[in-house]
Amino acid sequence: MILPADLLPFALSSSLQTPFKSISLFHSYLFSYWKPLPMIVAAPGLRGLSQAISSGTSALRDGISFFRQLPSVLYQAHKERHATTGNPALGNRNPWPRQDLIPYEGTYPRGWKAGGWATGVKRKEGLKDLTLIVSPQHACTASAVFTTNSFAAAPVQVSREIVSSRGSADKGSIKALVVNSGCANACTGDQGLKDAWEMSRAVDKVVGITGNDSKAGTVVMSTGVIGQHLQMDRILAGITDLSQHVEDTHNAWLGAAEGIMTTDTFPKLRSQEFTTKGGSYRMAGWSKGAGMIHPNMATMLSAIFTDVKISKPCLDSATKYAADRSFNAISIDGDTSTNDTFTVLANGASGVVIDKLDSKEFVEFRDNLTAFAAELAKLIVRDGEGATKFVEIQVKSARSFAEAKTIASTIATSPLVKTAIYGKDANWGRIVCAVGYSGIPITPNKVNLYVGSPTSDFLHLFKDGAPFDVDEEKAAAILENEDIIVRIELGLGSEEAKMYTCDFSHGYISINADYRS
Repeated sequence: MILPADLLPFALSSSLQTPFKSISLFHSYLFSYWKPLPMIVAAPGLRGLSQAISSGTSALRDGISFFRQLPSVLYQAHKERHATTGNPALGNRNPWPRQDLIPYEGTYPRGWKAGGWATGVKRKEGLKDLTLIVSPQHACTASAVFTTNSFAAAPVQVSREIVSSRGSADKGSIKALVVNSGCANACTGDQGLKDAWEMSRAVDKVVGITGNDSKAGTVVMSTGVIGQHLQMDRILAGITDLSQHVEDTHNAWLGAAEGIMTTDTFPKLRSQEFTTKGGSYRMAGWSKGAGMIHPNMATMLSAIFTDVKISKPCLDSATKYAADRSFNAISIDGDTSTNDTFTVLANGASGVVIDKLDSKEFVEFRDNLTAFAAELAKLIVRDGEGATKFVEIQVKSARSFAEAKTIASTIATSPLVKTAIYGKDANWGRIVCAVGYSGIPITPNKVNLYVGSPTSDFLHLFKDGAPFDVDEEKAAAILENEDIIVRIELGLGSEEAKMYTCDFSHGYISINADYRS
């Protein structure tokens, strides 16, 4: 048996459940070979040597047994990796980087099934390009936030109408979401709208939604190259095929996250269970995007699925609140896409009811949704095209959330700030300059600036409007970290906001220069 070399790390970690277990096991065998050495040194004479050899022989025997089993372990992991993540005939032999950010298990919402499929739209054979999430037995309450780009893509226009007119569970028509990747279906005129509606109706048919055939109830998303028409023959056939393979397993959800990828380097998936009065509810969600990321909207694509039973006003309020503090709080390159969509679908299968805006349960759900969405948004930033740093911009002691967010956004979108961070240059002047031209009135002699990381102390670079602890050596050490925190204190009030961004590297230019080639 021969496996590609880049499959080995994933195979080991999958077969042993977590990468840490495989590393620990390998580590223990490796070091068991060296156990005899201290004994030889410490024990004089032949007796010590004999004991050392005996110990070494036993360890060697165990080690040989481990490595004899290794081929079958790898093969089994390889089979599991490709068996249920989508089209078994076109399994994607392309393990991703950043395995530390990809979940190996999950707790998924009740009543939902998911899957990803390779229809052949993407140039590379076997890459998944279609995702389907369905709630066969339960109609959904739906809410969404869409791009503000004037060239809103056809699927955005269609989904906006569906969510607006059929977004309450009592309408009984939203039971699914479908996504194609590789083609954005944007700037495609009347044909693009016709194709988006046809995708939605095709899913309605396979999940058993009946009614007026001129409209549909499936939310539809597209992502990829702008200005090209969808290959509808492949997509419609893929919808039929995929509908027969959706499951409620972790691998099925991971396959769904894979099906929405374009320039992403890894699938972005999260799940979580929350306990509240009357029981528990779950959330699962994915996001995609690595470029054209900037408010408002700022996701490329993201969807969260939950089994809570929630009223339309409550879900709308929670979705807008969460979007402002997650997907509308990230920026990679300052470009707002034609297709940006963040939607939340709730099927009520858990039995937990949230129907009052002034209830404690609603506030808990809103805050849980916000934190969950923020985690998905951060994954987009970590996968920013060419990114080498994850940067959290904190603006504190502002007069209002809106003013704090404006200043944070100005810093996050400054090419000079982003290139300085890539170059590991603590150029505080560029940050302070961005604060000054943000358009928000400030008092300069109240402004303080700190730079730090989750694993280091903060360095107070700028105090009360003037340079302070400008220690280049300490600053350089902080900027060596992957995660960087830039904190601005305005001294004007008690409100605060955050933005998440990344650096600008040579890789960003290379990726976007070659995007269509």
